[in-house]
Amino acid sequence: MKKRNRNLLWMTLCLLGAALLATGCGAKSSDTSKFVGDQVKYEIIGIDPGAGIMKATSQALKDYGLTDWKLVEGSSTAMTAALDRAYKAKKPIIVTGWTPHWMFAKYDLNYLQDPKGVYGAAEEIHTIARTGLKTAEPSAYAVLDKFEWTAADMEKVMGAVMDGKKPEAAAADWVKENAAKVDGWVKDVPKAEGRKLKLAYVAWDSEIASTNVVKQVLESRLGYKVDMLQVEAGPMWAGVAGGDVDAIVAAWLPTTHKDYYEKFKGKFEDLGPNLKGTKIGLVVPKYMEINSIEDLKKK
Repeated sequence: MKKRNRNLLWMTLCLLGAALLATGCGAKSSDTSKFVGDQVKYEIIGIDPGAGIMKATSQALKDYGLTDWKLVEGSSTAMTAALDRAYKAKKPIIVTGWTPHWMFAKYDLNYLQDPKGVYGAAEEIHTIARTGLKTAEPSAYAVLDKFEWTAADMEKVMGAVMDGKKPEAAAADWVKENAAKVDGWVKDVPKAEGRKLKLAYVAWDSEIASTNVVKQVLESRLGYKVDMLQVEAGPMWAGVAGGDVDAIVAAWLPTTHKDYYEKFKGKFEDLGPNLKGTKIGLVVPKYMEINSIEDLKKK
């Protein structure tokens, strides 16, 4: 009897084991899909809808045939917050990114290759002045025309802000620490005590850094009183083209702000690049096993 019971128990356990293997019950669950689209819910985390990188990304979705994908609008702050959460949890995420940006110093990131060239080659950040600024405010014009720095300079200011400093304090520290470079911008430029200027910028960490630095130089070295106006890209360009804004140091060209440049061409003065070697595109953490935008397509 005992032998018979043991045989029945053994048969029951075998049948139960076979059922578990067939259904997967009781086994460690695995990723339901290794395809990146399923992992990130077919979402690319973007920034403000008026940004050129958003238009370029929308075009990329079309050119690469990524019809199932969605570009999520938001802000640069919301994008970096989402990236931070995903990165700390080692979860997959795809964001719209650009350099210079502090996130490349804080996280181990990669740009996805863009074989179709939708995002263009390396860009430059230009200084744009309103028509007539050279005559109305020659001192400000001279400094804006000479203003030029590097990605490392910009990242130093951005990093200080991310560490908790207020943008104006971080900019003031950079101006103090880089007195020789600033001296070159203001050399032989007459002071303009009490004169007023208005600079517009978009709320990108890079442009917050550059605009605050220029404000600090114009105020501390020449005596100007500078107002900073934070707006979206469209109003920023419209403001300088219409003369309501004196200048911007935040024009990403030739790709990101291409439409605005062409729309208002002839209504502003391009003083040339203040920073060279920028880049835009889709960015992922290096722990994700994808290298190209082509990898976002289902095989």
